[in-house]
Amino acid sequence: MSIEQYIYESKKMKKTLHMALIDPEKQSVEDAVKIALRCKNAGTDAIMIGGSTGITTKNIDMTATAVKRATSLPTIYFPAGPHALSTQCDAMYYMSILNSRDLNMVVRAQAFAAPYVKKIGIEPISMGYVIVEPGMKVGKITKADLVKRSDISAAIGYALGAQYLGMRLIYFETGSGADKEVPHEMIKAVKEQIDIPLIVGGGIRTPEIAKAVREAGADVIVTGTLVESCSDENEIKKVITAAKGC
Repeated sequence: MSIEQYIYESKKMKKTLHMALIDPEKQSVEDAVKIALRCKNAGTDAIMIGGSTGITTKNIDMTATAVKRATSLPTIYFPAGPHALSTQCDAMYYMSILNSRDLNMVVRAQAFAAPYVKKIGIEPISMGYVIVEPGMKVGKITKADLVKRSDISAAIGYALGAQYLGMRLIYFETGSGADKEVPHEMIKAVKEQIDIPLIVGGGIRTPEIAKAVREAGADVIVTGTLVESCSDENEIKKVITAAKGC
């Protein structure tokens, strides 16, 4: 089963997935493996690997290889751009940053990378990526016109637009390290309008927030800052359990 099929099957079964995001630029490969193992023991479903800056093919591949060997969990590359493409992850989000002012972020970099992605044979999963306030570093790097937290109509428009363009996933994100998650009413409104899986990340650090995001309609919940900064497996498990509803 492909990673995309796995996500769709989980959605069909109304099963919320949790994915842990590890940035290989922030720690050694050994520490990344420790994080991944804590997340596996806590119940995560997959490991996303990537970040906004400092990403190279070498650190992505080394981290993915070590994480897969240690955990046997699916690995998904969360790309920083065409300068660093992984041959070791199981799949990659082939994403367009829909609210970026930079055409390189929307389609040009994707067109440049496409022949190499085909050559290496990694599973590309088409995804629309939307950055919501506060946006953090990723919002600045991608030159995003951030979706205002009150602008639910814009969020729906981006999500439906992605679906109508044939994208297989939509991801709403407030940015790594954000102190606010995507508004729950925004998640609910978007979920009611689309048929493709909805991924939500940014600002999800407590069981209460994870539960609220799940109940609002997220099909996949991503935590990054939490899993990288917290060494207490029990605390991580509480968040992951709340995210998955089990």
